[in-house]
Amino acid sequence: MHLIPEAIPILQDNYIWLLRQGANAIVVDPGQYQPVADYLQQHQLTLRAILVTHQHPDHIGGLAELSAAWPDADVFVPVASTTDKQLAGRQIEDGDLLDIAGWQGSVTVLGVPGHTLNHLAYLVDCTPQVLFCGDTLFSAGCGRLFEGSPAQMLQSLQRLAALPESTLVCCAHEYTLANLRFALEVEPENQALVEYQRHASTLRSGGVPTLPSQIGLERSVNPFLRCNELLLQQRWSQPDALSLFTFLRQWKNRF
Repeated sequence: MHLIPEAIPILQDNYIWLLRQGANAIVVDPGQYQPVADYLQQHQLTLRAILVTHQHPDHIGGLAELSAAWPDADVFVPVASTTDKQLAGRQIEDGDLLDIAGWQGSVTVLGVPGHTLNHLAYLVDCTPQVLFCGDTLFSAGCGRLFEGSPAQMLQSLQRLAALPESTLVCCAHEYTLANLRFALEVEPENQALVEYQRHASTLRSGGVPTLPSQIGLERSVNPFLRCNELLLQQRWSQPDALSLFTFLRQWKNRF
């Protein structure tokens, strides 16, 4: 079954993701209510589930209103971390398999700590697979470490990088061009990066999202997925993948 994820832009650079299957829909990280409600009504869709990757306000701002407007929709939320209060909904964690009413196919829950300790990603069983990764993986970048350690984030990113290369990557922010400027500082001779920057610039100049990306593309252009590359470790005088990741993340924080 081929499904096309659709990005609903909100705020400055957020995307709420919506996945349609016939007249049914799944929504991921509803940071605002009205844009989702308008989309569902315009396309005459039934909201079947709301998936939350983590509890930052720009990802849950419309959650309560949306779940109240569609009370039959399942709401799936991460188990609360030590720094967050528990959201209303079904608490889920790594390894859970979601069976959503009215939806054909399963959704697998992946624990990807780093940005937050309880951050989740969702892998939808379709062709190609669709990954909703919140603020863990961005195109050509990754999320800041607000709660987790570099080791946790690197492990989370390596787990996502091991998915099939055709997997569609639905990130929660349009950070691609800024991330590519940094990536080219890290690896200026990477021709895949040069070509991707040209393509992404064309898309953005036309007001088109650069997302979804694909895992195969990210393996070739995302410096945070390339920390096992010995040439990169040597270039930046880092002895191993974790040291290189830590160095790059600290550099990106200041970039």
